[in-house]
Amino acid sequence: MRRAVVWAVVVLTALVLQSTVFAQIELAIRDFAARAADGTLTLEDLRGGTFTITNGGVFGSLLSTPILNPPQVGILGLHKIQDRVMPRDGQVVIRPMMYVALSYDHRIVDGREAVQFLAKIKDFVEDPGRLLLEG
Repeated sequence: MRRAVVWAVVVLTALVLQSTVFAQIELAIRDFAARAADGTLTLEDLRGGTFTITNGGVFGSLLSTPILNPPQVGILGLHKIQDRVMPRDGQVVIRPMMYVALSYDHRIVDGREAVQFLAKIKDFVEDPGRLLLEG
């Protein structure tokens, strides 16, 4: 007997992350993923988010423009890491590169802060150890 499987994208609503340590965030994500897999999530589990991180890169996406889902004010799209030809110190080199895209509600987020946020994300992706040191 065949059984139909329905797949969907579910977004974790994690509240008050600024005061949460990495280990607690990881446990919350694992719990959420397990409940999503076994179908025990509630509507309350999906409400209240203000910012989303989406990773289209796991599906091979090289670049996209994430669309806001109100009431969220921002969404960060991460894409596939792929070797690219780039200039570096006057030489042509092959380097791993990943595009990131940020969509945000301009009524709430100023462009200057959004660009500074993207620059910080770039720094953390290029040197993940900084994230642990800077928190």
